[in-house]
Amino acid sequence: MSRAVTGRASTSAPSPGIDFGHAVVIVRGRHGTPSGRIGVRTAVVVVALAAAAVLVALIALGTGAYTMSPAEVAETLLGGGSRAQRLAVVEWRMPRVLAALMIGAALGVSGAIFQSITRNPLGSPDVIGFNTGAYSGALVVMLVLGTGGFFVTAAGALVGGVATALAVYFLAFTRGVQGFRLIIVGIALSAVLASVNTWLILKAELELAMAAATWGAGSLNGLGWVQVVPLSILFAVVSLAAVALVRRIPILDLGDDAARALGVRTEPTRLALVVVGVAFTALATAAAGPISFVALSAPQLARRLTRSAGVSLLPAALMGALLLALADLLAQRLAPTGALPVGVVTVSIGGLYLVWLLAREARRQ
Repeated sequence: MSRAVTGRASTSAPSPGIDFGHAVVIVRGRHGTPSGRIGVRTAVVVVALAAAAVLVALIALGTGAYTMSPAEVAETLLGGGSRAQRLAVVEWRMPRVLAALMIGAALGVSGAIFQSITRNPLGSPDVIGFNTGAYSGALVVMLVLGTGGFFVTAAGALVGGVATALAVYFLAFTRGVQGFRLIIVGIALSAVLASVNTWLILKAELELAMAAATWGAGSLNGLGWVQVVPLSILFAVVSLAAVALVRRIPILDLGDDAARALGVRTEPTRLALVVVGVAFTALATAAAGPISFVALSAPQLARRLTRSAGVSLLPAALMGALLLALADLLAQRLAPTGALPVGVVTVSIGGLYLVWLLAREARRQ
């Protein structure tokens, strides 16, 4: 049964309605009109994922040459602890952990957007080429133009990602965009851009080429507050744009005819979602390089936990944050000689997920 909730968070008797077997909460506005439905299971999953991400973050903040317990880390974050503890937690480790959480959330949201647009679990930015396009834009800035800095690299990644997205979108456009065609065109363009990226690295000076190749593996090594502060600002701006579009995603999932009947302009909305999804991918790529498989797996794992009909942005964001924070924790501890690029861990785990997903989709045919 559904439960009505007013804008003042008060509850009333259960109201009749169709919930298709799922317990939901109906959120009502000031005048009693329904303004949204929140699945109880989804709410529980969101809280659980957020708690798990916080726990992994506390463990990561306390793990290293100077080991601390989660309780000591929490005390330090609240203003306590010794000077050495504050230095280790706040200055050295927190920027990396926050970057992992934000980049993972950005990739999770980006994957959810593109999987919703394509209506296919393979429709993630690292599969259909947007990740590679953002990498191409960043490489042009770094190797061809010879400029650096987070904002300049982010701008290059954004331009490259948006240009790739527009190229894929218009090449796949025939009286609208079909998900399967978008994926095929994206895979083809991604292969072309991967060759271009390799050529750029081979033609660059040795020192720049080595730096670009290391960064291209997807790494959070060396991130500090200088990179995390602008990343946080840009992440907040793009998140606001995603929030403005989030209510239109379930309407688009109904089909173009039904969406138009409900007053949604399908193609402009879909194009706006593409730009937002690419912006998230570009931010992640500019900060840490191309990180594969988080955008592919996070929305589907979150969907299976929530048992929702379609992908949802908030569970996907929290799942992405949890996956990347956990992968980075493993990357720092698996190699005895030093931290691995987090992309190595995500590719290793994500490759197994992709094989399972392809086998599952093949059995459906």
